[in-house]
Amino acid sequence: VNDVLGSLSADFASAYSDIGRPSIAPERLIRALLLQAFYSVRSERQLMEQIEFNLLFRWFVGLGMDDPVWDASTFCHNQDRLLEADISALVLNGVIEHRKVRGLLSRDHFSVDGTLIEAWASMKSFRPKGGGAGRNAERDFHGEKRSNETHESTTDADARLYR
Repeated sequence: VNDVLGSLSADFASAYSDIGRPSIAPERLIRALLLQAFYSVRSERQLMEQIEFNLLFRWFVGLGMDDPVWDASTFCHNQDRLLEADISALVLNGVIEHRKVRGLLSRDHFSVDGTLIEAWASMKSFRPKGGGAGRNAERDFHGEKRSNETHESTTDADARLYR
């Protein structure tokens, strides 16, 4: 990440003005976005809270112990600026093409550790296939067996039940 961010300094400079109030350094912003993705932080407010109290997050982003953390709304505005300048695609492509990463990737195979991915579907979203009596129908779920053959998720059609 350090090499890629260093190589994109000119691209960062073109996305930011030399006048006006100081903004969040784009390198720090991208590092914060990486943390948000890696640790499944659901919102910018929660991310700012994590950066405020988590020393690992502060270190990775480049903030010292006494440095103030950005306001969530300021973070969002700067994030939008990076997205408009298509910087995120440059960073991703830079990481993929990096000499240390290139040998780890394959166009033939893609693997994901599913234990680390939170499902959008909870047990409450599984309903009997074929509809049923509606959203507010009287139901007694105690003792009801659910399986992929008899139930489906209303929030994620690809979700499956596993043990």
